[in-house]
This record gives sequence, structure tokens and C-alpha cells, in this order.
Amino acid sequence: MLEKDIERILVDQDEIIEISKRLGKQITEDYQNKKPLIIGLLNGCLPFLAELIKHIDLYCEYELMSVQSYHGGTKSVGNVKITKDLDISVENRHVIIAEDIVDTGRTINVVKDLLLYRGAASVEVVTLLDKPAGRVEPFIPKYIGVTIPKLFVVGFGLDYEGFYRNTPYVGILKESVYNKD
Repeated sequence: MLEKDIERILVDQDEIIEISKRLGKQITEDYQNKKPLIIGLLNGCLPFLAELIKHIDLYCEYELMSVQSYHGGTKSVGNVKITKDLDISVENRHVIIAEDIVDTGRTINVVKDLLLYRGAASVEVVTLLDKPAGRVEPFIPKYIGVTIPKLFVVGFGLDYEGFYRNTPYVGILKESVYNKD
């Protein structure tokens, strides 16, 4: 049913698993003896976080935080709002923020700065998708699954108006779905 709204699949389920394996191996190598805290940014990170942590062979914890900048539409509105904060301290911890997509750079910069302010020993970002053409603030994630062009994508955690998060792939949403003019 959801497939009818997808123009084409950009990253399929097998590619997502391979990306997660590669990123998990990289993180495992980089964080030996550091016991990282992986912070997933809700809601979009859940499928990626669940796949990624299966491939990290380290003692690590994960925690969830909810930060919003889109509020249901297709464009970031510019104000970043924390709607669910962390339940544990990040002080002296090596933190890895897990994101479904890094787009404008606004949200990830705010969260990274906040975690450093709270005393994190280090903060890096792992993202399934990187969309540098969408940047309005400079930001380069340390761990990038795949770089994509400036397209409106949904699936595997990414949504439009709360829907499409449950598809097992990342696809390009047909413009007719979100552009009703």
C-alpha cells in the first residue's frame, strides 16, 4: 500500500544492513576500551539504531532523546525543540549520536553542542543518510552510511506527516504526495 507513494527505492533493505555492518565495524575499531554511549534521536533513528547496534562489538549503552525541527512538514522550521531529554548523564562519556539523516545541520549542531556543554568527553555522529546539499549550517558527520542528493526521502524511520517510517527501505516520496498545489 505505501509503495504506491514511492517514486523509487534509493537504499534497499540489503544495502541498509551492509551499511550498518560497515559502520558498526568502524565504531568497534574506533571505540576499543571506551564503552561509548550511543544516543538515538527519536523517532526516526529507531530502525537504524536497532540495526546498527547489532554490529557493534563493544560494551556500550544506548539512550534515546527526542528533538524536533520539522514538526510534520517537509522543511526544517529552524527552531530545535527537545521533547524528551536523556535519563542519564553524559559527563565524561564518549557519545555517538545515531541519526537517520543529517540534512540542514541545525538539529545535530544543537544536540552536539548541548552534550559537550553537559560534559561529554567526545561527541561524534553516525548517520544512515547524509544530505549535504540540504545544509544551512556546516556539519560533517564522522560516520556516514551513504550520501544522498537533495531529495525528499521516507522510510526506514524517515517520515512525512508521521507516516512511512515502517517501510524496510529508503525511498523517494512522489512529489504529488506532499506538494498539493
